[in-house]
Amino acid sequence: MDDLDFQVFLDSLDNFRLRRAVERLREGLFDPLGVQLLTTGETKLNTAFDRGVEALDRETPSHLCICGAYGQGKSHSLNFIKQRALARNFVVSYVNLDPRQVPFHDFKSVYRALMAAMEFPQAETSFVRVWKTRVAQWLALPENHPKTCTDLIPEEIPHRFKAILTAMAQKNMTIPAQKRTLKKHARFKPREFSWILKNALMGKNIPAWRLRSIFYYRQVPFYKEKPLACHEQGQYIAMVRGLANLFQNIGFKGWLVLFDEGESILQTRITCRSKSYAALNEIFYPETSPRGFYPVFAFTHDFFTHLADEDYDRVRIKAVNGTAPISIPYFRKNYSKDWKNIHIHTLQDLSPTEWEVMTHKLIQIHASAYQWKPPVESIQPRMNRKLSGLSGIEARLKIKFLVNLLDIEQQHQVLAPA
Repeated sequence: MDDLDFQVFLDSLDNFRLRRAVERLREGLFDPLGVQLLTTGETKLNTAFDRGVEALDRETPSHLCICGAYGQGKSHSLNFIKQRALARNFVVSYVNLDPRQVPFHDFKSVYRALMAAMEFPQAETSFVRVWKTRVAQWLALPENHPKTCTDLIPEEIPHRFKAILTAMAQKNMTIPAQKRTLKKHARFKPREFSWILKNALMGKNIPAWRLRSIFYYRQVPFYKEKPLACHEQGQYIAMVRGLANLFQNIGFKGWLVLFDEGESILQTRITCRSKSYAALNEIFYPETSPRGFYPVFAFTHDFFTHLADEDYDRVRIKAVNGTAPISIPYFRKNYSKDWKNIHIHTLQDLSPTEWEVMTHKLIQIHASAYQWKPPVESIQPRMNRKLSGLSGIEARLKIKFLVNLLDIEQQHQVLAPA
């Protein structure tokens, strides 16, 4: 948008939101409004994102990798994509990968983080509430009277979670008050049911025996057909894909999952890296086309350099029950060769012209937030000169520096004699 449209947009914003955005920029933190106002190069990023959305519409697998050096705006780009996806009716989860807290090789931990970080468009609050509401609305339609909530649940969702989702949408069995004291109904504790189901859905370690009693009293007819255990990494990847499909079934565009700090995979030992690469390969190239699942990763260039340098012929020697030792490869395949055609959006350093545009926008934002009139003709050239001496510094730290300069200029104006 041009300067006039940008200023009109600023004037339409609440002053509290503007000041909060500037305060966060001053601390070097991300702010949704700041991302919206200060993003540059959004045309190419929008094109890359929209290409994936179009692939989803054709029901073909889709993904996107944001690649750039530290400080080039990978996290900023992910936040920009997050806002765009929410506006397009996607459910969104944003997760920072970490070898200690959210290790990618342990996809159960990744699943828990994705569920905890889930955000819905508009005023929707939590998955449990959304699921119950949408199922009730769907079942209330006249043409759906012979159907049940299981008709909305995709087949790929593991049995444990399929039963949990069904139990969430159904009411407790009616038991007369005089029979609740009987020994056979000792596990009928309806006040606990919702809490247990919610935590089980989030990936917490709820014992199967506790779930079985809930499934019985919530009248889930199929819970005995398969084991309720869910431990394998592939099961949690299938659950994430299945939930994306489920979101489409209940009226959303799909599930966008954003993984920042993807290069943290390299900080783990070879066995963990092997599991992480296998999970990435399953996400990039699924055997079946998942509906509504859109994963976006942020990597540094070092990740792909290390990927190319991995020793894919390396093996470990293992002997089982006294048999002759056998060689087991650490890696299933050469991922560097197989991933030549993954979708990568490479970030570039902002040009001096782009920094000038951003500086001009920042002056307007600061002026609108604190209701003052900066001398743009004199202050912007000084800010541009200061920026020229900050090459190699992260963009967020440059913005923090510029905000401090504007603070000082405002103070000088306030203290200047009339």
